[in-house]
Amino acid sequence: MRSPTRISSPRPQNSHNDSGRDDARKRPGDAHDDGVRDDAHRDVHPVPYSNPYEELAELADPYDPEDPLGLGMKPDDDDTSDLGGGGGGPGGDGGEPWSPPDHGRSRRGRRRGRGRFKAVPLTVKLVIGVLVLAALAVLADRCAVMYVERKAEAALQKKLKLATAPNVTIHGFPFLTQVLDKKLEKVDVAVPDVAADRVSLAKVNVQAEGIRLNADLPTSIKGAVVERMKGNVLLAFEDLDRELGASQVRFRAYGPNSVRADGKLPVAGQNVSLHAMAHIQRQGDRGISTEVTDMRLDIPGIATYRPGKDAGLRLHPKAAKQISEDTAKARALLQVPSVAERLGIAPEPAGRARTDDRQLDKITGSPEFVPALTKVNLVDVTNEHPELVKKLGIDPTVAAALTKYKLPELSEKLSLSFQLPEKAKGIKIQNIGVEPDGIVADLTGTKMGFGKRP
Repeated sequence: MRSPTRISSPRPQNSHNDSGRDDARKRPGDAHDDGVRDDAHRDVHPVPYSNPYEELAELADPYDPEDPLGLGMKPDDDDTSDLGGGGGGPGGDGGEPWSPPDHGRSRRGRRRGRGRFKAVPLTVKLVIGVLVLAALAVLADRCAVMYVERKAEAALQKKLKLATAPNVTIHGFPFLTQVLDKKLEKVDVAVPDVAADRVSLAKVNVQAEGIRLNADLPTSIKGAVVERMKGNVLLAFEDLDRELGASQVRFRAYGPNSVRADGKLPVAGQNVSLHAMAHIQRQGDRGISTEVTDMRLDIPGIATYRPGKDAGLRLHPKAAKQISEDTAKARALLQVPSVAERLGIAPEPAGRARTDDRQLDKITGSPEFVPALTKVNLVDVTNEHPELVKKLGIDPTVAAALTKYKLPELSEKLSLSFQLPEKAKGIKIQNIGVEPDGIVADLTGTKMGFGKRP
């Protein structure tokens, strides 16, 4: 579209009336001027008058009476028929007579949406209602179970004086019917950290069945009778290491019924290595006992002390070999007649070897010398000749302290024995085994009562 240009308005041409009025206003001296003006009008052609707004209108788009705003919109024939235009009006050709719109139809449509549920069959409604009621019943049943489980845990912790609350799980559905019968089908109880003599049971797992209750559930539980019970207890090696670890001993499984103990034992200011085997066995039907065997205390690289029936302090083969190659140490041994006798050396060659190197080499170079030396019990020598023990590389103080250890005393340090708590009446130990995590004992029991019997 072209931009409009401002056009100045030309002076309009005077009409006859205007010219008459002008002639009346003429003065006598204006005759000469009129003659000049007439000459000028003869030379200049008159300019026709034009309206600038009409020119602007010509530049605009053509006017469309059906789209007066120029938005490209057209009237709808259907709409005009509804409004009575064209042939649909009251005086139109061949149309139905106009009638006002029925606004109640929309309200009926909304009422139709609300009434859809009325169209659902009665059977479906009943099924939905039953499902909703069942869901609410299940929710109420589970809430009741959780409440009773918490109450039972608190009661057990108080009754058994446990440091940690047990975990109680009630099985069977529905629970509320069991409450009405005052009989529970099955209950699992897990109790951690139960004290048992010198050690703690890491965990006690119990599965009780056929429990008759003396209670006003779900508010109070006065007592119960358990028809059948089974479970197990775990004596964890980790707890044994901590509770019996004053000697820095560690326990581990060594066979189906044996436990290996290895560690350090402080003796006279020095640490000696401790090694032993503990055999697990049942003691009656409520306890576990241990039998400690193969006990030995090692002075690393020098000697081993074994308490018990074959108690003795004996040199290691490596230490005995070094002594046989050391002239001073070998000669010091032969200077003690009781030691030479234990080595199987007669007094006469032993006497010559004290001054004759060839005789000494002959004795120490014999294949029987080192094995014989490892069999010599140095317990008596330690007490009678501490200087000789010191020459052999053994601290006399440590050796003397070792000889004071007796097997019962050392076995007590490694004892894994325990008895079931007295409050756990009616429970018996059935089987015992050793697993990687610790010692496991199977439990069983029948007709066990707790609290006030029903």
